[in-house]
Amino acid sequence: MQTVHALDPLRNAVAELRKTGQVALVPTMGALHDGHLTLVREAKSRGAAVVASIFVNPLQFGANEDLDAYPRQLARDSALLEAEGVDLLWAPTVEAMYPAGFASNISVAGVSEGLCGASRPGHFDGVATVVCKLFNQVMPDMALFGEKDWQQLAVVRRMARDFDLTRPAADAILGVPTVREADGLAMSSRNAYLSADERRTAVALPTAMRTAIAAIESGADVPATLAALEAEIVAGGFRSVDYAELRDADDLAVLSTRSDRPMRLIVAARIGPARLIDNMAVNPS
Repeated sequence: MQTVHALDPLRNAVAELRKTGQVALVPTMGALHDGHLTLVREAKSRGAAVVASIFVNPLQFGANEDLDAYPRQLARDSALLEAEGVDLLWAPTVEAMYPAGFASNISVAGVSEGLCGASRPGHFDGVATVVCKLFNQVMPDMALFGEKDWQQLAVVRRMARDFDLTRPAADAILGVPTVREADGLAMSSRNAYLSADERRTAVALPTAMRTAIAAIESGADVPATLAALEAEIVAGGFRSVDYAELRDADDLAVLSTRSDRPMRLIVAARIGPARLIDNMAVNPS
């Protein structure tokens, strides 16, 4: 696996990979777990050469968030990617990604509003900006993202549609189902922040979500079910719930009743030092 830290070597290396066929991009912030590696495996199953990026993007962290604490373990992550057969690792410095004088910002309205967009102002501007840069740097034929960050996936697809991107086109931005621990907790780099007791308690989140989904699909009142969901999460040991909402799976419109279109139950809750997010599909009526 080749590793590059500057833009010109990246473009030269990608040009060589493109001679072999399609190129897939797997963007990450490192602290890799099996969810990230599943994205790599999916890309390889499609016959593409795989470029993985590791960049802890300062633009998507708020003033009081965990930018400084976010785990950085490039040697470990590099070994994991190499073992999975990644062809190229793009690990830029902050200075390479945002050189002196950088002054641009991408803001995606609509799908970025509410949910994490409400509790993390500016977060999705940072996501859209860095992902647009990564797409322009690598020019991949496809890009793979985990469905755990459902709102992020919607923002990236909307950005690609609005800017008429072709590498990748919006329909080549692929969502890969959330990878879960044996007890159902969604894999996340932030799970590492949890103590042993907090980690055991955290399973209350997916458990309560499955209960709520069963109620909604059986015809229960949606606002009452969401209120019961929040109460169950807090009773299960979480400090608070940032949001628990039923949304249209495509445009993320807020739903107060069950729809005949695909839906997602989307939740963010705080336990110990961590803010955990999750979402699950809800079957249409």
